[in-house]
Amino acid sequence: MVNRINKVDFHYVANNAAHRTIEITTKQLIVRRGQPFLLTLEMLQSFSVGDTLLLTVETGPAPLERHGTRSQFGNPSPKYPRDAKAVWKYEIDRRAVLERGIVALSVTPPIDAPVGKYSLSAMTHGETKNLGTLVVLFNPWCSDDWMYLPDDRERQEYVMNEEGTVYTGTSDCISSLPWIFGQFEEEMVDICLKILDANLKHRKDPAGDTSARCNPIYVSRVISAMVNSNDDQGVLVGRWDGNYSDGCSPTYWTSSVSILQRWFQNCCSPVKYGQSWVFAAIMCTVMRFFGIPCRVVTNFQSAHDSNNSLTIDEYYDDYGVSSKETSESVWNFHVWVEGWMKRPDLMKGGIYDGWQVLDPTPQEKSEGVFCCGPAPVNAILRGDTDVKYDVPFVYAEVNADIVKWMISPDGSKKKMYTDTRSVGQKISTKAVGSWKRVDITDSYKHKEGTSAERAIFHRAVRMNSKEGHGCDIEEAPQYVEMRIEQETKVINGQDIKLRLKLSSKDHTSKEMTIRINAQAMRYYGKMAGNILNKVQLVTLLSGQDVTIPIQIPFATYSKYMVNCDSIKVSAVASDSDEYYQTETNFTLEQPVISMKALGPIQVDREMTLQVEFTNSLNEKLRNCSLTVNGCGLFKPAYVGSEMYDLNPKAKLQLTIITTPYKVGPKTVVANFSCCTFRDTKSTYIVEVKP
Repeated sequence: MVNRINKVDFHYVANNAAHRTIEITTKQLIVRRGQPFLLTLEMLQSFSVGDTLLLTVETGPAPLERHGTRSQFGNPSPKYPRDAKAVWKYEIDRRAVLERGIVALSVTPPIDAPVGKYSLSAMTHGETKNLGTLVVLFNPWCSDDWMYLPDDRERQEYVMNEEGTVYTGTSDCISSLPWIFGQFEEEMVDICLKILDANLKHRKDPAGDTSARCNPIYVSRVISAMVNSNDDQGVLVGRWDGNYSDGCSPTYWTSSVSILQRWFQNCCSPVKYGQSWVFAAIMCTVMRFFGIPCRVVTNFQSAHDSNNSLTIDEYYDDYGVSSKETSESVWNFHVWVEGWMKRPDLMKGGIYDGWQVLDPTPQEKSEGVFCCGPAPVNAILRGDTDVKYDVPFVYAEVNADIVKWMISPDGSKKKMYTDTRSVGQKISTKAVGSWKRVDITDSYKHKEGTSAERAIFHRAVRMNSKEGHGCDIEEAPQYVEMRIEQETKVINGQDIKLRLKLSSKDHTSKEMTIRINAQAMRYYGKMAGNILNKVQLVTLLSGQDVTIPIQIPFATYSKYMVNCDSIKVSAVASDSDEYYQTETNFTLEQPVISMKALGPIQVDREMTLQVEFTNSLNEKLRNCSLTVNGCGLFKPAYVGSEMYDLNPKAKLQLTIITTPYKVGPKTVVANFSCCTFRDTKSTYIVEVKP
């Protein structure tokens, strides 16, 4: 009589807990490769070790052993083709009770198994039974996996943490934007697997694409391409012109979950709209889901070098930054992610292993597709611009030189000077285990102004140049020093008070024309409007300091700042034949949203949260709205108020009753928008008890 399988137990809870996927679900098996999981088969009769029991796993279309997408294993041991990849195995587990037909198996997905969804079947004496499905992920806990991360605190932060911070603003005024990654929300399984299946390579070669998912380098490039919608049915549409009427402003979002849900529920129709920090945060969610350690990184004063020269041309006229059309620019900030993985493809003894830059914002094409990376951070530090992938572009983002030009009224231009220090400031990411900001600039480049930094820059230019050269032209000494300082904090709703300081290092006096300009700026380096123009004549004596006050009234700048990100104040001083220039770029401090929980907070028990915004201005705020979200706290993801007008000193209050469904510290993110303040955000941490 054939010994049939009567029941199957995937031990969802125990296996998912052991594989650190219990946060995702207890309703399906999700395991990490290179680590065994328990599978129990209940047979109709007793079972002996020599009995036939072959398991088969398959993933993707046309699964084959040589692609690593099919594996048959067990007893009798099958004969594998010599080119077989990703061979699975099982052993009889000590918990088996064979005489009663209880066959407990310890099944191990190989360390080179492609990530994705598998079918599992069993054959006993010629009879095959479908057992169910399982999902296999990368394993940063396994020392043999390419993305193994030795430090458990870092694994908790870069794989397991569902909350984080994205840094925005300017290098002088860094803002912390709270973000809900939510990679372990239950629907993320279907969403993230769909992202892989919707990519262009899968549509052109489904079998080859599925096989290549064993490689985190390949998978990370696919994710980078799929987060933007430029080439495919990607998740998010990028837009930078300020017109978001048919979608959501990029500043509206505070969570990857709601964006990914919209994309998935609308048949992979791209969501409108995003910019660099939104693209990066979504990619971090998907990378962490698949088990690739990932962190969001912000580069302040980030250069966009479109011609591969490692230099940026910046133009000024009598009204400040010129609107001269150029594809090159220096952004206040730009956000990408770093993924942790080995790079055996580069065959350099492991010097390029570790953090890799990946950038899903669609800026330039890489091998014909809008994606970027993985670019080894160590290659950027070394100036190795011949290394895959996209190192020259990322190197320029953190270390390009800026050549500054003055445009005369007749259209002619004169070089003012080359700025070798400004690009790539305060490169930042969230600290491990805390909400502090960590400056990781030193991992990308040597300290500005050092001989090592200049030597690496010249090396990068030579390696990246077809002509094989690239050196600085000797700069003329600057005899006038200029800087702009803040007299008081710059707070939205209040007048801005600054001062310009000039210092002469020359032995002669100078008759100087000072042009001071304030401009509303998009964060990506484009001017949106002139706020202030001021011209003043100054006699600067040898060794003398001169201070010029600068005041920008709220009434002057308020109309620009709803759709702009910062104010750039620049000053150009000129005598008969020389130009001197300085600038500062700052964001405005926004009003605070207050939050508090009323009463105890327990999982699966109702809790009450009170959210409040006070209008501190002496004018009415129109079209005010207040929304909140938080991972493990709210279903649906967002809870919001109706639209209101808010009189001076009046309060907008939102009382929310919700039922937390996850235990532990959880972050509530509140967002206030109106006609004057655009998407002001605050956070509040609650501890959900069991």
